[in-house]
Amino acid sequence: MNVGVVGNPNYPDLGAFLATLQQKASSLGLKLYSEERVLAFWPAPPPTLSEADGKLDCLITLGGDGTLLRGARLLNGSNTPIMGLNLGRVGFLTSAAPDNLDWALDAVVRQAYTTEARLALQTAITGKGAKGGGGGSRVEPLVLNDVVVHKGGVARVVRLKVSVDGDEVAQYSADGIIVSTPTGSTAYSMSAGGPIVVPTVDAIVVTAICPHTLAVRPLVLPATAVVTIQPIPPWTDEVLVSFDGQVGTPIQPGERLEVRRADRPILLIRLGPESFFKRLRRKLHWGDLSDRTRR
Repeated sequence: MNVGVVGNPNYPDLGAFLATLQQKASSLGLKLYSEERVLAFWPAPPPTLSEADGKLDCLITLGGDGTLLRGARLLNGSNTPIMGLNLGRVGFLTSAAPDNLDWALDAVVRQAYTTEARLALQTAITGKGAKGGGGGSRVEPLVLNDVVVHKGGVARVVRLKVSVDGDEVAQYSADGIIVSTPTGSTAYSMSAGGPIVVPTVDAIVVTAICPHTLAVRPLVLPATAVVTIQPIPPWTDEVLVSFDGQVGTPIQPGERLEVRRADRPILLIRLGPESFFKRLRRKLHWGDLSDRTRR
């Protein structure tokens, strides 16, 4: 079985953990492939992900949700399931922790797990500036959480026209616009006042960041919708598009962002019977009243 490994190099004990993983994987007959950025942390560096030639049975991410999101982007729409091992604090998307590594690896070998198909978003920037100034379209990264249009440089509002399936919704004056998946509804969108959407719901959420009016609320759209966001002159300078909060690109005057459902979902491995709502309570302290005393 071929297993890819993506890790967070900022984790202080990553080298020791990789040594343990390598030892246990060898005893289970797993062939490991590593992303290049963590090769120096292995006691005996395995082949790289590029050498796997796309033939991975599973991808293991070592870190938090950010590492899992980066792993999903590296897979670039393949059907490889992802198992996140949480080395950080919250790890809402992850499935296991270092202290149950044996159980997690055994489940991978026996395929004793379930997979959750999570809606992903495909993004493209179109217009006169795309493709090196010659117009057309440039495809941007696949995202599992969200794509955000926002102002770069000095913090101030930006004017953005938002359309759905070619029909103008409104012109927003805000710090930015978040287009999120149900998976991303518990991330930046939630912090900006957006709704939490159960992952099994096929939907796309549009949330304004600090809108400069009380007449703007988050929108929940069908997953078939195509969302277009275009900066409005003269608020077109230093406008950026960020993908899963990790990589980004400027959007030039005359360009627009198009966001639609990706052709394939991203598969997340789930171990054990924990439900989405139990995870909400455990990880995000949803509905926690423990600080209140009965009178």
